[in-house]
Amino acid sequence: MDDHCRDCRAELEHCHGTLIHHVHQAAECTEDGCPGQVLPHPFALDCEAVGCHCARVYAQAV
Repeated sequence: MDDHCRDCRAELEHCHGTLIHHVHQAAECTEDGCPGQVLPHPFALDCEAVGCHCARVYAQAV
C-alpha cells in the first residue's frame, strides 16, 4: 500500500502502472502481475509512444 495514493488509502482496486494500448493486441501494463484493462490505471499511452510499430503497420495496410 502506498500512503501517498488516494486509491490505496480508500482501499480501491487499481494499478500504479501505465496501460499501453495496442492496435490489434490486448493492452499491456508496465506493472508486473497486472491483469491489464481489468483495473483502473492513472496513465494510458498509445503503443507508438513507447516505440511499438503495430500502429504503423496497421496504417500502411489501410
